[in-house]
Amino acid sequence: MRRLRASEALRNLVRETVLDPGDFILPLFICPGEGVRREISSMPGHAQLSVDRLVKECAEAHELGIGGVILFGIPETKDELASGAFADDGIVQQAVRALKREVPKLLVMTDVCNCEYTSHGHCGLVVDGEVQNDPTLEWLAKAAVSHARAGADVVAPSDMMDGRVAAIRKALDTAGFTNTPIVSYAAKYASVFYGPFREAAESTPQFGDRRSYQMDPANSREAMREIELDIEEGADVIMVKPAMPYLDVIREARQRFPTPLGAYQVSGEFSMLTAAINNGWLDRDRTILESLTAIRRAGADFVLTYFAKDAARLLA
Repeated sequence: MRRLRASEALRNLVRETVLDPGDFILPLFICPGEGVRREISSMPGHAQLSVDRLVKECAEAHELGIGGVILFGIPETKDELASGAFADDGIVQQAVRALKREVPKLLVMTDVCNCEYTSHGHCGLVVDGEVQNDPTLEWLAKAAVSHARAGADVVAPSDMMDGRVAAIRKALDTAGFTNTPIVSYAAKYASVFYGPFREAAESTPQFGDRRSYQMDPANSREAMREIELDIEEGADVIMVKPAMPYLDVIREARQRFPTPLGAYQVSGEFSMLTAAINNGWLDRDRTILESLTAIRRAGADFVLTYFAKDAARLLA
């Protein structure tokens, strides 16, 4: 077996999983203002960006050959109805228009959720302390249409409300956006690994948690049912989130469904690896590429990752 491992040339020749910058989607956080770059303490190297700074960041990502970006908005004000999520002049809508004007060939994906826009930090309408499913679908559909109208190439619902893909597909088609694909966070777990993201997106729930609508980390058969339902409702692409703690789910989804499959290497994965790198416990370059290779090897066609720019430079 060692014969084909003897040199870099031989290892390259027989390598089964190959990374390319086009496999990566870079998550970015947009905030109000101009000239703003507000560092995220738990995610070294990442920041909340005003639209003008976002455009520069995305131009660089495009030059590196990265497959695209996904946008998360931090609105100026929040309310109980998540109105900033679907406002025509919302922060994500402003950012999409600017990117389509300044970096027109870059793939722009938008996160469709409500947690960044609600005063309570939950993903939907709250009545008597409970997140309501069906009324929330209307918010999500309106947000998806507003993103498509602004010029988003792809919309990606991440809320985990039942029936959201069907509601969004119907709303997009009715509004004339029949060609706008839906990337569904089909198997999104109620994970501890989202901690740094909540600082970045300012979306920490003000009470309780999200375990009544995000998946139990103990379940994998349930994930397959969630994925199947989303495909039936019209999802064009499915996603598993987080990635590395759920490689078994990615593998099973890849084996069962022919639909394109993404995985999200989430903030906690990025931050713990970065902490180990910064402490000198892990080699930076090998850690970045090995972690991404593992996710691709499990079956993901593409990876949402905060390492996108670093990995693209390493692969250049």
